[in-house]
Amino acid sequence: MCSWPQKDKNCNRLKEMDVIQKPDADCYCYMQNGTMHLKYIWSALQVKINSTEMFKFVPLSAESNCHNSETIFAFFKCVVQSIWQSEASKETVININQYGEDVCFTVQPYKKVPYTVSVQRIMVDRKLVLLFVAGVFLFHFANALSRSAMFYYSAGVALGVLATLVFLLLTLKRFIPKHSTFGILMSGCWMSSLYFIYCLKGEMKWLWTEYRNYLLGYFLTVGFISFVVCYKHGPLTNERSITLLTWTLQLIAFVLIYYGVTIPQIAYAVIAIILCSKGLCYPLGMVCFVGRKIKNFFKSNKLVFRLLTEEEYSEQGETETVKSLEELRSFCRSPHFSSWLAVSKLQSPKKFANFILGSPHVSPAEVNEYDEQYGIGGSFLEQQLFSTEPEQNRLANSIQGDDYEDDEMQEQNESENVSHSNNIGLF
Repeated sequence: MCSWPQKDKNCNRLKEMDVIQKPDADCYCYMQNGTMHLKYIWSALQVKINSTEMFKFVPLSAESNCHNSETIFAFFKCVVQSIWQSEASKETVININQYGEDVCFTVQPYKKVPYTVSVQRIMVDRKLVLLFVAGVFLFHFANALSRSAMFYYSAGVALGVLATLVFLLLTLKRFIPKHSTFGILMSGCWMSSLYFIYCLKGEMKWLWTEYRNYLLGYFLTVGFISFVVCYKHGPLTNERSITLLTWTLQLIAFVLIYYGVTIPQIAYAVIAIILCSKGLCYPLGMVCFVGRKIKNFFKSNKLVFRLLTEEEYSEQGETETVKSLEELRSFCRSPHFSSWLAVSKLQSPKKFANFILGSPHVSPAEVNEYDEQYGIGGSFLEQQLFSTEPEQNRLANSIQGDDYEDDEMQEQNESENVSHSNNIGLF
C-alpha cells in the first residue's frame, strides 16, 4: 500500500488498460494486488503521460520527508528520487515494479490543456529478456572474459567514454597514497557518472540530432585516449587481479539477472541454481566422461591403420623374433614333437640341440659373416652404391636369378622325394 494515506483518498486509482484524460492537475496511484503470475515473468507495466503542452511530473515520494524513512535503503531511494526529479516535458513514461510498492504521482500542467494518462502492459519486454540472458552468459564466461585481451580493451574504451571521471581516477590511482581517499573519490566519481548518464538518457535523441558531429568527436577522441592508456598498461597478468575482475563480472551478472526478471523470488531461485551448477561442474563432467566411454564401448569404431616408423619397425621385429624363437623352442620340447625325424633331416643336429637347450639360434661366426656382407661397409652395400649397371638390367638379372633359384629348389625337392621313396622301399 502507499505510504501517504491522506493523499491516497483523493488520488485516482489506476488499473491495467485505463485511459484517463484531464485538463487540471490531479493525483494518480497504481495499487499493487500482490498476486504473482509466471506468465508475467518478463512483462513490463508502463504508465504513459502525453500532452500537447508542457507539464510537470512529481512523484509523491519527493514531497514527503526523507528523514521519516524506515530503512537506510528507503532513505537513499527518497534522496535519489528528489535529486532525479523530472523537469517539465510533454511526454513521460513510468516503469512500474509489479511486485513492489504502490506508485503515486501528480501531474501539474502549465496550461489548461487536456493530458492523457494510460496504463499498458507489454507481455514480453525485450530489454528484460536481454538483461536476463546477458547476466547468465556473463556469469558463465566471466573467467574467460577476465583473461581476454579484447574484452580488456573494449571494457576500457567503454568505461572511458561513459564514465570518464572513473577512468581518469583509475589512471591516477598510483598518485593517491591513501586507500580511504581513493575510495571516497571513487564513490563520488561513480555517483557523478551515473547522474550524468541518467540526465543524458532522455536527451540522447535530441543531442544526436543537433550535435551529432560533437558527439562523434567526443566518442572518437575519448575512446582513442582510453585505448592508448589501456594499451600502455597492458592486459591483466596477475592472478589476484584476474580473480577480482572475475568476481566483479559475476556480481554484475547477478545484478543483470535480478533486474531481468520481474518476480524477485524467481530471480533468487535462478541465482541459487547458477551458484549450485558452478559447484556441480566437476560431477557433471565425470558423468559426461563415463557416458562417452560407455558410448565408445558399444559403438563399432572403424579400423585405423598407421604406418610404423623405422625405429618402431626394428623394435617390433626384434620383439616378435624373440617371441617366435621361444615358441619354437617350447614346441620342440613338447612330447608331440618328433625329434628323431627332425634330427634325421638336419645338417647340424648338435646346433639344433643347443638351440633347444637355450643357446642362440645364430652363432657368432654367422653374425660376423652377415655383418661383413650386409652391414655398413659390406660388399652388398658397396655393390648397390657403386654399381654402374642400369637399374632395369639389375632388376631383370635379379628376376632371372630368382627364377633360376626357384628352378634349382624345385629340382632339389623332386630329387629328395625320389630318394625318400627309395629309402622307404629299402626299409
